[in-house]
Amino acid sequence: MATPKQAAKKASKKRSGGRSAKAGLIFPVGRVGSLLRRGQYARRIGASGAVYMAAVLEYLTAELLELSVKAASQQAKKPKRLTPRTVTLAVRHDDDLGMLLKDVTLSRGGVMPSLNKALAKKHKSSKKARATPSA
Repeated sequence: MATPKQAAKKASKKRSGGRSAKAGLIFPVGRVGSLLRRGQYARRIGASGAVYMAAVLEYLTAELLELSVKAASQQAKKPKRLTPRTVTLAVRHDDDLGMLLKDVTLSRGGVMPSLNKALAKKHKSSKKARATPSA
């Protein structure tokens, strides 16, 4: 049977967690770092570069999901899942994400609903046409 001192020593020897846990992130810092190294974006990749990149990716993903859920809840019928259409609508309505993803085409996302200004104009009928009685 272990004494309290021995139990405390075993508890202190436990792993403190990976780099993601230390940074307080959900995205895997180790995998992002290995992908950065494998991609050969630079000759040398620092340890903090992977943490920073994972944090940025996690923030952008959270922002995109938050806006997509908000766009889905504003639809007439409340969908139970996010579709590419709701993600596209969320991205195009947000200024920052719209600029970041302006050249991105989401598969099955559709296009933004818009009406051409030339088609939206209503032509005013002339007074002469109204003045002539139709017999």
